[in-house]
Amino acid sequence: MESSLYVSLSGQIALERRLETIARNMANVSTAGYRADEVSFEAILSRTGDPVAFASTGETFIERRSGAMTQTGNPLDVAVRGEGWFAIQTPAGIAYTRDGRMRMLPTGELQTLAGHPVLDVGNAPIQLDPDGGAISIASDGMITQAGEQRGAIGLFSIDPAAGLKRYDSSAVIPDRPAAPVLDFAENGVAQGFVEGSNVDPVRELTKLIIMSRAFEATASAVAETEGALKDTVKTLGTSV
Repeated sequence: MESSLYVSLSGQIALERRLETIARNMANVSTAGYRADEVSFEAILSRTGDPVAFASTGETFIERRSGAMTQTGNPLDVAVRGEGWFAIQTPAGIAYTRDGRMRMLPTGELQTLAGHPVLDVGNAPIQLDPDGGAISIASDGMITQAGEQRGAIGLFSIDPAAGLKRYDSSAVIPDRPAAPVLDFAENGVAQGFVEGSNVDPVRELTKLIIMSRAFEATASAVAETEGALKDTVKTLGTSV
């Protein structure tokens, strides 16, 4: 009986973790380049010898599927086509993002809207000519002004097996080195577009309903177990 109580409580903790990720995803449904949080769960067998399985608190991971692209017409809005990531310099080191909303400072430095320098394939900041005229960005990231090459936006691939740590809202820091993208047949960039969040709000709301009902069910199971324990104590007390 006590095992069922602990199993129900472990289930509530796991569901609470899942509800937190749903809330975080819904809060970022309109965040450019945001990648949704997901949680994987598993059962943990009791080590007491009893065939009891407890729910783990879950392991959070970042879902990498692409978000929808929206055309903006802004020449400094760039979206990734394929599986690549932009590299940016942050106080925490080099991070990678799919948020391609950029700006040029009056001194010519290319930065994200958050103020992080955008890097080229050699991890060097990109310097443009503030008086060089219109900016054109090719599918391979090459930047030209008035027909002259000014640099190239670096595009990087992250190992599918790499663990990702979130930086700010849309950037990630992998636990394995990212590699420059060299094949632009299936990968590249699209100027004048922005990639949105990959959160599916309908899917998240559906999961929220399922999680809420599951939480209520486990809460009911806890209450029933506690009631049964109280009845057992009363019965044992009156029989003494």
